[in-house]
Amino acid sequence: MNARGAMGKYGETLAARRLTGAGMTVLERNWRCGRTGEIDIVARDGDVLVVCEVKTRRAGSFEHPMAAVTPEKTERLRRLAERWIQTHGGAPPGGVRIDLVGVLLPQRGAPVVEHARGVA
Repeated sequence: MNARGAMGKYGETLAARRLTGAGMTVLERNWRCGRTGEIDIVARDGDVLVVCEVKTRRAGSFEHPMAAVTPEKTERLRRLAERWIQTHGGAPPGGVRIDLVGVLLPQRGAPVVEHARGVA
C-alpha cells in the first residue's frame, strides 16, 4: 500500500470510530460494486441506513476534505446506495442518508474529524 492509500485507510478508521462514538453501527467498510465504485463506510443510525464518504487530507493541502465531494460524487454515492440496498434485502424503514466525514491531519497534534450528516 502506498502512502496515500495508508493515509486514506487511517482516515477511514478514524471516521468509523467517530460514527460508532455517535451511536451508529458500522455494517461494512470499503464495499465495492464493480465499476460503479466503492462506499467507504455503510452504517446504521437507528433505522436509517447511512452511506458515508470519507475524505482525508493533510493540513495545508489546497483543498479542505469537506470540499472534495462534488455533485458527481454525490450522484455516484446515491447509485451505490441503491445497489447496496438491492444486494442486502431492501430499504430500511428509516430510509437512507448520505454523510461525509472529513479528516484533517495536522503536522502536529491530533487529527480533526468532522462529520456532516445528510449532505445529499
